[in-house]
Amino acid sequence: MTFPLRGATAVVGIGETPYHKRGKAPLDEDGLRLQAIVEACEDAGVDPADVDGFSTYGHDADATALAPALGTRRLRWASQVAGGGGGGLGAALLHGATALAMGQARYVIVYRALAQQQSGRLSAAVSSYFFDEHYRAHGLVSPAQVCALRTQRMIEHDGVPAEALRAFAQACYVHAGRNPLAAGRDVRLTDETYLSSRMISEPLRLFDSSRENDGAGAVLLTTAERARDLRQTPAYVLSGAQGAGEDWGELHENDRDYSSAGLAPLADELWADGGIRPEQVDVAQIYENFTGPAVAVMLDLGLVTRENIGELLTVENLTAPGGRLPVNTAGGNIAGGFVHGIGLAAEAVRQLRGTSSNQVPGARVSLLTGGPAAPLVSAVVLGGEDTL
Repeated sequence: MTFPLRGATAVVGIGETPYHKRGKAPLDEDGLRLQAIVEACEDAGVDPADVDGFSTYGHDADATALAPALGTRRLRWASQVAGGGGGGLGAALLHGATALAMGQARYVIVYRALAQQQSGRLSAAVSSYFFDEHYRAHGLVSPAQVCALRTQRMIEHDGVPAEALRAFAQACYVHAGRNPLAAGRDVRLTDETYLSSRMISEPLRLFDSSRENDGAGAVLLTTAERARDLRQTPAYVLSGAQGAGEDWGELHENDRDYSSAGLAPLADELWADGGIRPEQVDVAQIYENFTGPAVAVMLDLGLVTRENIGELLTVENLTAPGGRLPVNTAGGNIAGGFVHGIGLAAEAVRQLRGTSSNQVPGARVSLLTGGPAAPLVSAVVLGGEDTL
């Protein structure tokens, strides 16, 4: 039995501001957020005042702060995904799709914005929010340290070659070099540059790490029926999943599968509901706070196995247009720009439209994931009309 919502809704508009160095955005968070939302509506040919549903994540501003500025005619539905960080990225789209399919809204905007001069440095906020006495007593005060521990376990116990992390990072920077919006578009990440970069928390180096940027993004969803009459090629929601495994709890480092990114419990549901197999994915936007958890996501979802990961995770295979599974084709959080992954959602849609700066020829199935190793993780599969 396939997902009851399969093909019932679609992304019809995308908006994305340029990425600025943290604290350097020309607008505050409200301005960036509204700019991205209006751009997404204009992209679809929809009046922003007609948006009646709002969905976000990562502790962004709620709908009541946005509706007056947009001139919303009627606020019918709103949601904010539980848990901080980028784990709610896919879930926010899934919430919007569910509301639309149930008739609770006509147009739902999914958004995320950051202006760190206003809201404070993101890494400091994350550390203070997530890292309680259980962590601090053992000297763990940053996401890099926790992700490094899990990544080291993946390398030593699971046999994942360390070169897979480097290949993932290099693919992101290759794509960023062709993307005029990417913050890292001028970086050429050679083997020497990568290996000589400073260690952040072993085995994670500088170029394994996501950026900290100001900016905003938004995607507009509506029903499949309305989507047919709008300006852009629809990207249909085929399936989605969100949640956390049974190991998650107060003692956050007690996971049985310690090297997992947390998406393994979602895999069977995600593929079965969408009527899609992992090998049918043409392009993937993998949320990467660091390369290690991103590689773990690919293992969790069956895109690679422990047996073939060394063969498949090479720069050539991860890079568009000719790779076997291109990833993060706008540069991702690592090389493109980091606003809790909302740019990944926009790029997942561009690939199905055929408008990416790193286009995968004939892309039909586009995967989007959110928040490896976050309290709640999520993923969405998008498809073109011929996948329905």
